[in-house]
Amino acid sequence: MEDNRIGVYICWCGTNIAKVVDVERVALEAGTEAHVVISKSYQYMCSDPGQEMIVQDIKEHQLNRIVVAACSPRIHELTFRKTIEKAGLNPYLFEMANIREQVSWVHSDQSFATQKAIELVKGAIHKVRLHEALDKKTVEMNEATLVVGGGISGLTTALTIADTGKQVYLIEKSDKLGGHVVHIDLLFPSLQYASKMVKQQIKKVLNHRSIEVLMNTKIENISGYIGNFESILNHGSERTLTFGNVVLATGIKPFVPKGTDAYSYGELPNVITSLDFEKMLQIGKIRTDRGDEPEHIAIIHCVGSRNKTANNYCSRTCCSTALKYVHQIGSALPQSKVYDIYADMRSFGKGCEELYTSSSKSNNVFLMFDQDAELPKVKKSEPGDDCDLIIEFEEKLSGEAIRVPADLVILMVGVEAQEDAKLTSQIFGVSVDKNNFFIEKHPKLDPVATTTDGVYVVGGCQSPKGVVDAVSQARAASASVLASIAQKIVEVEVTTAFVDEEICCGCQSCVSVCPYSAISYLDDKSVSYVNEILCKGCGTCASACPTGAIHSKHFTDQQIMSQIQGIMSN
Repeated sequence: MEDNRIGVYICWCGTNIAKVVDVERVALEAGTEAHVVISKSYQYMCSDPGQEMIVQDIKEHQLNRIVVAACSPRIHELTFRKTIEKAGLNPYLFEMANIREQVSWVHSDQSFATQKAIELVKGAIHKVRLHEALDKKTVEMNEATLVVGGGISGLTTALTIADTGKQVYLIEKSDKLGGHVVHIDLLFPSLQYASKMVKQQIKKVLNHRSIEVLMNTKIENISGYIGNFESILNHGSERTLTFGNVVLATGIKPFVPKGTDAYSYGELPNVITSLDFEKMLQIGKIRTDRGDEPEHIAIIHCVGSRNKTANNYCSRTCCSTALKYVHQIGSALPQSKVYDIYADMRSFGKGCEELYTSSSKSNNVFLMFDQDAELPKVKKSEPGDDCDLIIEFEEKLSGEAIRVPADLVILMVGVEAQEDAKLTSQIFGVSVDKNNFFIEKHPKLDPVATTTDGVYVVGGCQSPKGVVDAVSQARAASASVLASIAQKIVEVEVTTAFVDEEICCGCQSCVSVCPYSAISYLDDKSVSYVNEILCKGCGTCASACPTGAIHSKHFTDQQIMSQIQGIMSN
């Protein structure tokens, strides 16, 4: 076995790390460790010059182990693995110490932070001494793709992939395609017809020779791994499909006002939701329940969004949609007065600020309420009032209690994850956040992938968003899918678990705890077996195994203990 020759590199991350951690001292201390040949600090190790420094040092000093202390491995571990591979080293002869999220971002005392960084780096040095070269694994790629959901993001994904001649199976659980966009009249900020756009997409999908559309279809289960998935569908009768990638585009559902925050929705007929109003716009008639044109129209924002009793998150499209309504009302009923009652105006995106500016210049009244205080109350007007409804609240900017007349009240309802989102996440092996939206692999560097290779999330099922962002995500996921198809084969994770059959007792504890369904029980041998293609190396099984029969490559007991010894060496 060759002697360890370790190179250590401490990243400043601009001032993200260097303003709290004495990076030069960390590099100096790391250089005193056994087998460390060179130890340096640099402003941005992930930059091209930083990576080139590592490559040159590997060649010049015959380094065979590398440690980088920088940000989270989730962000740049793959970057540095590729860097040392370019220099001729096995990419797994590398260890990364997180001194940003775990040190500089959580501590303010420079002396303490610097000492902690030194200990983490020493732990990484001790661990990397025991690293072994791991060989890459590849699997062949099935060129077909499964797209789940027939909304605008699902339609876009299906068309983008199918236009290259690749087979797409588009699954829709209802009897109609188009999703949420079908119920929208005009899109903001362009004020183009949504129905016309989505109907064109639907027609293309239904007539595309490379797309098979399966409506009224549910997915019973899915097995396999990237490049080789298999799923059983319930389409009146069972059917089995095989495919290489999955794109989840299951969409969102509108919030339904209820309880104390319902603004009398369901009690007063002229209190309607934004979806109800879209139906009026689609048929071209804005009317009260009596069939009259409303003289006073109030729009209330953040119904079901940014609210402690409903959903804390922002639904992102409501403000711009409300501004769109201001324009549409102005065109259809120029004599009507519009009151826009908002908590915060969040009209972001290309052209949306201009939409806000033009709305505020017209004959409309913008009033602000405090979302954290008492919400506006909608009640029936008194006899003699020149309106049907009265809205009472304390106007935040003026500090005055006011009464707003209204003949029609439009509630800008937010959106929520689909009711079956959690079940879908379990079927496809992806995670959901506290609001049941699917979690992406990385919010900045991999925003449409998931931790399950070959499974992507696009559109509203990942988080609330408008049509532009939904289509952008669909295009991004399509590009990733097509890139994997073009390679014909795909690399899979090699830092996986493996079973020592000699000491496996067959208790199957590992089978029950594996979040990726990667472990099965072999009846003929009475032992557990790890499908290394499905395994993601999370280590859950190794921690649960009562006999210590399961080990994780790259995270063996000896490596972990050595890392702990390095941290405790001071």
